[in-house]
Amino acid sequence: MWSDKESKIDFLNFNETALSIKDLITEKNLMPISVGVFGDWGAGKSTILELTKKALEADQQDYIQVHFDAWMFQGYDDAKAALLETIASELIKQAEKDKDLYIKAKEFAGRVDKIRLMGLLMDGGSALAGIYTGGGIQKLLGFFDGEDEDDIGVDELKDVAEGANKIVKKNKGILKDKKKFSPPKEIKEFRNAYSSLLEEFDKPLIVYVDNLDRCSPFNAISTLEAIRLFLFLPNTAFVIAADEDMIRLAVPQYHKGVSQRHQTDYLDKLIQIPVHVPRPGIVEIRAYLIMLIAQDYGVSDIELEKLRLALEESLKLSWKQPQISVDELLDGRDINDIAELRNRFKVAEQLAPLLAESPNINGNPRIVKRLLNQVKMRRKTALRRGMQLDEKTITKLVIFERCMGTQATNKLYELIDQEKGTPKVIVDLENKEKDIDDIVLPDEWAADIDFIEQWSKLAPQFSTMDLTAAAYLSRESIPMGVVNTVMSGAAQKLLDGILKQKTRVSIVNSQLIEQTGKEDYLAVMDGLIEHLKLIDDWTKPPLGTYGGRLLALVDIKCRSSFLTFLNSIPKQKWMSLIKKELEGNK
Repeated sequence: MWSDKESKIDFLNFNETALSIKDLITEKNLMPISVGVFGDWGAGKSTILELTKKALEADQQDYIQVHFDAWMFQGYDDAKAALLETIASELIKQAEKDKDLYIKAKEFAGRVDKIRLMGLLMDGGSALAGIYTGGGIQKLLGFFDGEDEDDIGVDELKDVAEGANKIVKKNKGILKDKKKFSPPKEIKEFRNAYSSLLEEFDKPLIVYVDNLDRCSPFNAISTLEAIRLFLFLPNTAFVIAADEDMIRLAVPQYHKGVSQRHQTDYLDKLIQIPVHVPRPGIVEIRAYLIMLIAQDYGVSDIELEKLRLALEESLKLSWKQPQISVDELLDGRDINDIAELRNRFKVAEQLAPLLAESPNINGNPRIVKRLLNQVKMRRKTALRRGMQLDEKTITKLVIFERCMGTQATNKLYELIDQEKGTPKVIVDLENKEKDIDDIVLPDEWAADIDFIEQWSKLAPQFSTMDLTAAAYLSRESIPMGVVNTVMSGAAQKLLDGILKQKTRVSIVNSQLIEQTGKEDYLAVMDGLIEHLKLIDDWTKPPLGTYGGRLLALVDIKCRSSFLTFLNSIPKQKWMSLIKKELEGNK
């Protein structure tokens, strides 16, 4: 099995991206700097942060590196304070061996307490404290960037934030003299204290902010707001990993009433240099699979690194020469049963095009890894049950499930049951003399004929096998819904949203659909249908029906699955309009 955590070993030639980021954040003339590492869920953003950190650790220059996992503080009462305190704690730790520096670091940490209070007085933070501010405190945001020098007293804050006085009383220890308390002044002194401290450290501070796209919209933007405190301060770099579409859609949920332009420009103003995670193609997924297989096979660390370096070099030169062959890769390697490993590598070569190009996988490294873990899990179950099923057979079925969805997969297993383990349609598909246009495919498969044709060519050939045991394993031992665990956080939010939809139109769910990768649509539809199967009363549309309609309108596979499901339940008058609408969009 393979861990779902970010990797410190580069299997996808992400080192090139990491080294580019290193070059940016270590260029003194560019500091202070903020770099955005943008990519979809599971694309490899966290791995790139780890590789960047590793590259800096190998550098001759000394750096203070801070890793902030925003998701770990998802339930924290103030996400801004969490980031500030994480940075302050690392600076204290770094200063432990220097008494004078340690005292200054502790003093700086004390200022974080005051900024923490101000976070509660901000519109976002005050909402957490149950205080309505009506947007008045947004004026203070300008001070984060040093745009205004005017003082604002607590009395003025009380005018715009009903209940602010209660917070001030709660924090008497921090604000001993409320008349002298000036938020702009505190922010200015905070920034000055930080600048002075970094000057004495005489080494850059690099802050990596990860997993923003796993957070609620409020906490994601709250964390970014905290970063504004450090923007334009010397010797500081922020490397922020995020799904930029998710962040843009989160802005209006934090800053109520912002214009469309502000929503669009928010990240552009915060991030000085965007770096997009390259989407892996066939050659990259081939290399990725080979490395995962070698790692699982038990290849020694020394030989594994040799394989990695050979593949990395081949990827770098892929623009001008063919990829290194499996035989060239294994030539002279000290590996036990190398013939078996070669066989597994050849299977990886066959899988790579499907995993890289299927719209439900799109070469997403996390999805690829999770699919392989499903294969391993099913293989172990098969062995316990005495089923003679190899990983190739299980892999081929798992890929079908992921790419075609529950309805199409249920049809496959139904045909296996009806036709004694070897469906005629499979035999026809694997017959090289037959054209796919002449084959009668089930309606559930019609949404993606190109995939079906490509999938049928994968080894092993099913036309000579009895698939009864394999179908049983997939359908009974491992519930069909398990494929839906291979979903991003955005997809899970979308599923939650459409399950609650009561009306035909939902602006929120339309935004969630835009925010979710197309490769997750079918998994979301499968999750919805699994839920709807539990409904007994269909006299009126149950919750989730209109959400399913909304998703079906934007994706042909979802449309096919949803229509198939609607046709399987008792007919009702209200269904006719939805069916007509979806059938008209075929």
